[in-house]
Amino acid sequence: MSQHAIPPVLKIVGLVVFASTLFTRAVDPVIPQIAVDFAIDAKTAALLSTAYTFPYALVQPLLGALSDTLGKTRVMNVSLLIVALAALISSVVTDFSLLVAMRVVAGLVAGGVFPAAMALIGDLVPVGQRQVAIGRLLAIGLTGNLLGASISGVIGDLFGWRGIFVVLGLFGLVVAIAAFFAFRNVSIPKPGPFRLAAIPEGFRSVFADPRAKVCFSAVFIEAVFIHGLFPYVAILLIAAGETRASMAGLVIAAFGLGGVVYSLSVPILVANIKQHILMIVGGALAALSLALIAFNFSWYVQMPVYGLFGFGFYLLHGSIQVHVTELSQTARGVAASLHSCFFYLGQASGPVVYGYGFAQVGEGPSLYVGAALVLFVGFACAKLLRHRSGMS
Repeated sequence: MSQHAIPPVLKIVGLVVFASTLFTRAVDPVIPQIAVDFAIDAKTAALLSTAYTFPYALVQPLLGALSDTLGKTRVMNVSLLIVALAALISSVVTDFSLLVAMRVVAGLVAGGVFPAAMALIGDLVPVGQRQVAIGRLLAIGLTGNLLGASISGVIGDLFGWRGIFVVLGLFGLVVAIAAFFAFRNVSIPKPGPFRLAAIPEGFRSVFADPRAKVCFSAVFIEAVFIHGLFPYVAILLIAAGETRASMAGLVIAAFGLGGVVYSLSVPILVANIKQHILMIVGGALAALSLALIAFNFSWYVQMPVYGLFGFGFYLLHGSIQVHVTELSQTARGVAASLHSCFFYLGQASGPVVYGYGFAQVGEGPSLYVGAALVLFVGFACAKLLRHRSGMS
């Protein structure tokens, strides 16, 4: 897909996605700081991740239906505005329960950004070029993840965890206002007239494709055992003797950097390797990384491991996403939002699963079980997901 083939609207969409993804992993490096500030257990503070991801998951079907009926860019813009305002309020709270509440509010609307952007790619980009286009969108989102985690660690060390919400909240607010005016000056597919009956019709059309169950189950398991680990990165590093939040931020950012490497290499990978092979390799690399993390190496060894972790995850996940955009021609917003719903349900469940596993059987066995299941997902997707057009 050449550069000139990118519809202009996707460049503005990319900016909104970047601003929203800065928030995704921003809290993880400062979980220990938040725990100390509010005099609570670190594992309790780690549930701030679940407070964001669980409501994110639950509201996805509604946001997907709204993006199909009210307009994808409109839903994206309003969602980013509310996330930014919730962050600014989070910076001044004096009660942990209120901080949790603001994370819940942000989670309820944050899902109106990336899934709508992915659905818009499905509307505007032919299927043969879609994995590359999604890869470029991932590059933007992952850069946001990378910078969000690394900058948050530095800000946390310098100014405390509240400074993170101030900086990211103000940036998100500026982008939301700028995008509001920019979207008015570009060509955007107009949604059809609103029909209440169109909402259940959209869900039926998605699940009529047998690939839907495979896609949604796969991303749920991925999220539980891959993204569910992130709230514990800083805690695991403390156990290895590293207490600096900035180092935890760098380790988490390395995962995003691995995803950026994937997104930059995806045109070559797609052109030369069959998709089912990409799924197997992605699952294997992610599984290997989980097994290596169990050895609890120093942070500078963990960084390349997490880089490999990110590359493997997105190699598998990006291939699944292409199939998601094909599940329905008329309800891509619903398909993309259901994909995110199951993915974020997995992210919400992951910290609970790992917390229980670490307490009952220890860190190593828990991570090995995760590795085995991620490897299984790679092989299962390679076997069960095939394009209708005959692409392999």
